[in-house]
Amino acid sequence: MINKVGQIMLYVNNQDEAVSFWTEKVGFSVMSEENNDQGMRWIEISPTKDAETSIIIHNKEFVAKMSPGLNLGTPSLMFFTDNFDKLYKDLSNKNVKVGEIVNMPSGRVFNFSDSEENYFAVMEKSE
Repeated sequence: MINKVGQIMLYVNNQDEAVSFWTEKVGFSVMSEENNDQGMRWIEISPTKDAETSIIIHNKEFVAKMSPGLNLGTPSLMFFTDNFDKLYKDLSNKNVKVGEIVNMPSGRVFNFSDSEENYFAVMEKSE
């Protein structure tokens, strides 16, 4: 039986740029990096050392050649934060494209995009 989401695959055009975005602007850390010396390189990032779910950054072009039928679209991810206003301000100050703050029945939400115009959402949620 499945009990958690382990990893989310994120396919990007420029892995180094994506890693820089997630680490320098969003505050994630690189957990591991693998390279099979045949062009297959992937980088695991996560918001904290003990996060139950991590993001694996793959090269979109390479994966498309290896698995032509695979859906390489960006997953629709919703991140949670207990410091909503600080995160919004921090991303804005780092020139990340952020959307308007929207009040939803479940809490406040905003979206942001990475350097490849992939959009992600953040919801205010305490643990």
